[in-house]
Amino acid sequence: MRGSLQSYRKVSLDSSLAVASPHKVIQMMFAGALERLAQGRYAIEQNNLELKGVSLGKAVSIIAGLNSSLNMDAEGDVAGNLSALYDFMLRRVSEANINNDVTGIDEAAKILRMIKEGWDAIPAELHELSSEK
Repeated sequence: MRGSLQSYRKVSLDSSLAVASPHKVIQMMFAGALERLAQGRYAIEQNNLELKGVSLGKAVSIIAGLNSSLNMDAEGDVAGNLSALYDFMLRRVSEANINNDVTGIDEAAKILRMIKEGWDAIPAELHELSSEK
């Protein structure tokens, strides 16, 4: 039964991604990264090395995906500044994983939440503009 539920969740997520706007996909990536960071933090507190490795590995993959999705050719410093923040988060999460220290996870999650809040505040009428470029 549990395997069936997990399969359904995966199918449901895949279906959501198939119809999601680029803006929504990034929102889902932010949420997924924050969830994995929370799971990794919990795993460190519980000394669950397997969960820690899986959760933080997925968080790193999502953050790297966010970084690689930046349009570095766009005008202004926004993409470069975001890339530097993502690089910082990747270093801190990796250090947290190696040292079993939740401080790096907390720092990364705080920054990621701030970026997510800014992304979530983009008015709906501007969502399509970002996918046209």
